Amino acid sequence: MLVAPLDWGLGHATRCIPLIHALTDLGYRVLIATDGPQENLLKKEFPQHDFLKLPGYKIRYSRSRGWLPFKIIQQLPALLQIVQWEHGWLEQVIEQYGIDLVISDNRYGLWTRKIPAIFITHQLTIKAPYRWLEKLIQKINYRYINRFTVCWVPDMKDVDGLASILSHPEKKPQLPVEYMGLLTRFKRQEASDRKKVTVVLSGPEPQRTMLEEKIIEQAKQTKQEIVLVRGLPDAKTQLLLPSFIQQFNHLETTDLQALLQASELVITRSGYTSLMELMQLRIKSVLVPTPGQTEQEYLAHVFNRKGYAVQMPQHSFDLTKTISSSRAHVYRFPALTLFDEQKLQMLIRSIPNHRNSTKSGS
Repeated sequence: MLVAPLDWGLGHATRCIPLIHALTDLGYRVLIATDGPQENLLKKEFPQHDFLKLPGYKIRYSRSRGWLPFKIIQQLPALLQIVQWEHGWLEQVIEQYGIDLVISDNRYGLWTRKIPAIFITHQLTIKAPYRWLEKLIQKINYRYINRFTVCWVPDMKDVDGLASILSHPEKKPQLPVEYMGLLTRFKRQEASDRKKVTVVLSGPEPQRTMLEEKIIEQAKQTKQEIVLVRGLPDAKTQLLLPSFIQQFNHLETTDLQALLQASELVITRSGYTSLMELMQLRIKSVLVPTPGQTEQEYLAHVFNRKGYAVQMPQHSFDLTKTISSSRAHVYRFPALTLFDEQKLQMLIRSIPNHRNSTKSGS
């Protein structure tokens, strides 16, 4: 089986970790197709697996929220070329490596008529400023999704789910849509003594660096002790920081879970993978959505409204106020339905035209 996550931040790669573990435990041979930081991250988690080089979309954000839509539009011709190119790439590697099934996490070009191809997304609705624009974007989105065999949604089947309207639209695409449960690499354990204030960064540049610089400057001014996880798995050097700011370029799953469970508060982006993991561990969080990224802004608003987290805009971020707001907030955590091996077996059995010979040794 070929598993290929999108390179839009680290979330698509990290949410593939429990999926790859489940496939491996069930006896499937897994090839992982990716590049850059996502490849470095997954190679540390799965040194036993084979990797194929698949260039990413390399999306870049603007420095201001208002210019983001224009920045994305500017990159669309190149993105469409990449989507077309990766479709041709897939047609070749299917034969070359004897691939029986493709699992694409938000990579629109990885569809094929040769074998079943699964598209993973939690964004069946892509939020936009205007209703008419949202409908137009959904129509285009569905046109690409409908090329696949089936769509797997990493959310609970319940009407609201965790991603709300993003994963539970009024109208679904034409292909079969299956809900996977939440994809999280963490297993909930008894919480240790939670004292740390932890910042976990990720996402496209330059916004990742802009938030990092703001938080570091404010921590220096107030001498606030924080732990900074920079979200840079391929970085070789570290920043020169005072001793009360502990830093990690990247942490693997076990170490990151230990840190999160020792944290009184986690400050992070409101990317969907981060939210699934925070809810699984029941950790108090302050969400700072990437400016102009409508998905993150919507999720931060929903989680704040439901009491799952505190929302804080980046432009007015204040570290001291953030910590005090979190301590005053009454947090609620939802009941969860998680992805597991049993669910994966059911999903695989339900794939149209699936050949049961994909398991190694069968």
